[in-house]
Amino acid sequence: MYDRLLIPVSEPSLVEPMIRFASALLEPDGEIRILHVIPTRTLPELTRQWRASVNVVVPAHEAGAALDIRVDPEVRASPDVSGEILERAEAHGIDGIVMTLRGDRRSHSPFFGHTATSVLHHAPCDVIIVNRLALTVGAAPRILLPSFGGSPPPKLLRLAEEIAVANRGVPIVTMALSGRSPNGRTAPASRTPRGVPMEHRRSILAGALLGSRRRLPEQLIHEAARLRFGFLLVGEEAIRPEGPILTRRFLEELFRNAPCPVMAVRG
Repeated sequence: MYDRLLIPVSEPSLVEPMIRFASALLEPDGEIRILHVIPTRTLPELTRQWRASVNVVVPAHEAGAALDIRVDPEVRASPDVSGEILERAEAHGIDGIVMTLRGDRRSHSPFFGHTATSVLHHAPCDVIIVNRLALTVGAAPRILLPSFGGSPPPKLLRLAEEIAVANRGVPIVTMALSGRSPNGRTAPASRTPRGVPMEHRRSILAGALLGSRRRLPEQLIHEAARLRFGFLLVGEEAIRPEGPILTRRFLEELFRNAPCPVMAVRG
């Protein structure tokens, strides 16, 4: 689906799992660029971290060779990490940035400064943010694709299909969140163009809950836990009167408390 993916990494342990995850979204002849930004230009700290960056470069080459895909690692130094990520994305004609959030469910803030927020809102391409569970779990039993309108955007459906195929064709369940009709199926089961089974459901929400962006992560987590979904894919939809969905607060709550792998897409 993507020809050129950029993966910013802050630590060596993320290199191989991030490349493995992103490879499922890559076109057959696509390439991945690994970017490690050293957040300083002050000696001797710069020298020390530059030498240590070999622990990012070597695993990147090894993971690319193991998966038989082109992987080009790059190390830069800049106190403005998000600015450097955005600049390299534009310079290399990147059409998708894949990144994770620092920290875990026990963190008070999984964001490292405003890096993820800045990239999410200012990137010239799609931004795909995954939580740590998405990088470590095996096959998911099913994928939940919620929408706040009539149906998920076509781009999210294609991404869900790619993830489903990478997970041996697990089913996709679309969940329309609204306050107008009762819980249950809204359309007959169907299949994607690549043969992945799809089920369509609608979940009723109280009007106050539907209009409160603070409560939306809570509702998504509840649905994922209630029906035991293995993967949750959320994305920005058409402009809503209440404002954008993928805010910093929304992602913090969703990523910290979700019981399953989460992938958030904007673009």
